[in-house]
Amino acid sequence: MGILEGKSVVVTGAGRGLGAAFAAEAAAAGAAVVVNDVDAASADRIAANIRERGGNAVVSHHTVADPDEAAAIVETALVAFGRLDGLVNNAGVHHEAAPWHEDPHAVRELVEVNLLGVIHTGLAAARAMLGTGGSLVNISSGASFGQRQLGSYAATKGAVASLTYSWALDMETEGIRVNAVCPLALTRMVRRSPRSRRRCPPDRTPDRVAPLVLYLLSDAAEGITGQLIRCDGRQLHIVGQPYVKQPVLERETWDVASIRRSFDEVLTAHLEPYGLEKRLPLRLRRLVEPFRSRVS
Repeated sequence: MGILEGKSVVVTGAGRGLGAAFAAEAAAAGAAVVVNDVDAASADRIAANIRERGGNAVVSHHTVADPDEAAAIVETALVAFGRLDGLVNNAGVHHEAAPWHEDPHAVRELVEVNLLGVIHTGLAAARAMLGTGGSLVNISSGASFGQRQLGSYAATKGAVASLTYSWALDMETEGIRVNAVCPLALTRMVRRSPRSRRRCPPDRTPDRVAPLVLYLLSDAAEGITGQLIRCDGRQLHIVGQPYVKQPVLERETWDVASIRRSFDEVLTAHLEPYGLEKRLPLRLRRLVEPFRSRVS
């Protein structure tokens, strides 16, 4: 028996790339799968491949960006399989642009698919899982740490991480686990980005991330919720959640002068590197540059 034997799972954006791997591997692990993608031909092909290998799959061509269509994705599972045990919120779009070159229409599409799509489909799935429990796996991204020319995309993926933490709190009492995965794999999205291709060796194929998603969907992951987990096919690690960094300075009231002194005398030394490249803030770079010059 596979690790998902007897379970019903929806995978959004399953027509290619990561979603296709998640759907195929879930079916191979025993799940009945709804293969969802707005690209009808791609979704049909993936579902047909699953059935040819003896798996159980039906197709949904609905968009996650519309709440009624997102609900219809979940309804597809309920009608075909009688229940819903898992959802992989994978559907997403992507573009790169400097902030001053962003197209507002492209930004809106990012938000509607990458964030609202996760919300719409996740809420519909949660309603279907009330009384039976289940697992939601949201697909976030390491871009949420900060990457050049990916501000809008990163914002949606960071929001998915925050949503995951909050939903995990809300749904725990109902037996619904909510986790997020930050994958790095060679997909069409990555191939289109020269920078991403440099970061992603050709052996990092989507099927190498799929076992993590299968595990989180399965009963073996009982008790694991509210986690952001990063996997690039070789490395697997938990991503730390935001926290308040020490020291915490305290006064009865703050004014501009006292805040300036606090940064000049204390807080500048505690500024955080930012982005995936861990860039030091300019003020810190100015402080450490004289020491680097002496060493060199």
